[in-house]
Amino acid sequence: MRRANPASGIGKTTLRLRVEQKLTELALPKLESDRGRVPVVGVEAVAPESRNFNWKDYYTRALIALEEPLIDHKFDYGVRGISRDNFGKINVESKVVAPALRRALENALIHRHPDVFFVDEAQHFGKMASGYKLQDQLDCLKSVANMTGILHCLLGTYELLTFRNLSGQLSRRSVDIHFRRYCADSPEDVQAFKSVLLTFQQQMPLAEHPDLITYWEYFYERTLGCVGILKNWLTRALKDALDRQATTVTLKDLQKRAWSVAQCQRMFKEIQEGERQLSETETDVQNLRSALGLGAKTIAQPEEAPKNTRPPGKVGKRNPKRDPIGVQQDVS
Repeated sequence: MRRANPASGIGKTTLRLRVEQKLTELALPKLESDRGRVPVVGVEAVAPESRNFNWKDYYTRALIALEEPLIDHKFDYGVRGISRDNFGKINVESKVVAPALRRALENALIHRHPDVFFVDEAQHFGKMASGYKLQDQLDCLKSVANMTGILHCLLGTYELLTFRNLSGQLSRRSVDIHFRRYCADSPEDVQAFKSVLLTFQQQMPLAEHPDLITYWEYFYERTLGCVGILKNWLTRALKDALDRQATTVTLKDLQKRAWSVAQCQRMFKEIQEGERQLSETETDVQNLRSALGLGAKTIAQPEEAPKNTRPPGKVGKRNPKRDPIGVQQDVS
């Protein structure tokens, strides 16, 4: 199981769709011989209306993504419902319950055999009422992955970090992938951010392309280096320009649709906390080594060349040494 932990608005959904497209292209030769295979599956874990995550809805959406037929007719003969028709006759009918849908999903994954099963907005698995353990949610996903042999990739915000260390078994079966934002203190990131701005600038369907590069610091300030936030901002500003039939997007359009300083500060606080949780300090390393009985970590110092304590001789005067005498013989 893999977990992708980006900041909110980093463009994770766009990245997921691009990866799905690429995996589908790579699987095209295999689909010629295996027509029933689905190369990749992507679903979104929908936030529940109540406090509990709705597993039945999740399984149903996953089966729809797998194009499973007759989803409403997955019977569980252990659970039956009783109803009466218009004439008062008792009818016994099976209800479609979560365990039946889960078995249907497991069978569909085994037969469709996708390379990866993407779950977007996976932080919603943590929505549950008190009395339930978060580990139970992840154990359920781990069990489905084990039963089917299909890699599950969870994408979400930094809220996913609460899933990291629920148990040692989950930790060793998971890999964290951090999709970080562009950082202003990195020249490479600044150049990449400007390149993204230029790409958006050239793709705007306007008679005159706006000059976004000149204001790159303003864009960075109000997006915190997150491409997803930048895209939403430019989309809203573009709509305003098109509504008034303007030839280009002006700075006034951008300022009108920019996030406020208070909103940016709130988002940046959450980003900083997520980045802090993903970082490892020297104190963390020392605490681990101490718990393992390894002692403090020492940093190896480079070996120094031995100092020559013999005083230097005079220029042009040979150092005293033994000269070879006699006749050299070949002993080979």
